Amino acid sequence: MGENAGVIRSGAVAVGMAVGVGVDAMVGDPRKGHPVAVFGSRAAALERRIYRDSRLRGVLFAGVCAGVVAGIGVLAERASRGRPLVSAAVTAAATWAVLGGTTLAREGTHMANALERDDITAARRRLPHLCGRDPSELQSPELARATVESIAENTSDAVVAPLFWGAVAGVPGLLAYRAVNTLDAMVGHRSPRYARFGWASARLDDLANYLPARVTALLTAALAPVVGGSPYTTITVLARYGDRHPSPNSGQCEAAFAGALGVRLGGVNNYAGRVERRPELGDGPPPALPDIRRSVRLARAVSWTAAGLAILVRHFRAGR
Repeated sequence: MGENAGVIRSGAVAVGMAVGVGVDAMVGDPRKGHPVAVFGSRAAALERRIYRDSRLRGVLFAGVCAGVVAGIGVLAERASRGRPLVSAAVTAAATWAVLGGTTLAREGTHMANALERDDITAARRRLPHLCGRDPSELQSPELARATVESIAENTSDAVVAPLFWGAVAGVPGLLAYRAVNTLDAMVGHRSPRYARFGWASARLDDLANYLPARVTALLTAALAPVVGGSPYTTITVLARYGDRHPSPNSGQCEAAFAGALGVRLGGVNNYAGRVERRPELGDGPPPALPDIRRSVRLARAVSWTAAGLAILVRHFRAGR
């Protein structure tokens, strides 16, 4: 009986993940009351209470936030144990809440539309939906590069990584990953305030994304023909440039996209007055406007393939 119950539970999780992926594909992120936004507001309130310019306080902050969310996932799975329909519904809701692939593709398409009609003002207004760069002085080529780089990185962060952890650990994996990734976006960047306090959140995010980023890169190589690219060229560019990026994970995704699209990414980025010079990744020219839509098409192909693989993993786990 126990073995059959485990099979049914794992099967329900696989079904729930499939439903969650489908809901995200149809409607994208909820417009109001997004669970990630709710989590962010609670985390910000905790930060205001416990903040000190200290790594130890940062470890406490990251541990409490991620631990509470993972605990909620564990409780949700236990509460639905023995009730396959409830388990599938809980998993579907969690999957929908943590995925961002449809919204990512839409934002990339909005950017392409704005730049194609030469509306730089609209494109600049749209860029903060994709990344944290200062868009006020960016022209069309820099906006195109920022968009392609953001799509490459967020294909892993917003799709492949949550699905990876959902396949590995079910609802707790889905929720805990999204919590960790959100904490990194909130406090993991390099600034005087967060250099110490955000250290734990940044390192935890690096760890959580280490394998998913490389899965993303390999899927990008395999699917390069979708955008007229070569798997061999993509792997070559990935091997040559993937470790040059300051991030141990973003460079893998960006180098793979650069190879598949035949472009060169990287360069000078301005983050609210903090200027960073990123290494160049790839052997081609800088991205042009058509490369935005190509990157969206590639991101969708990678996302759907990752979803299929994650669901298959849960399905086969159910059959064991």
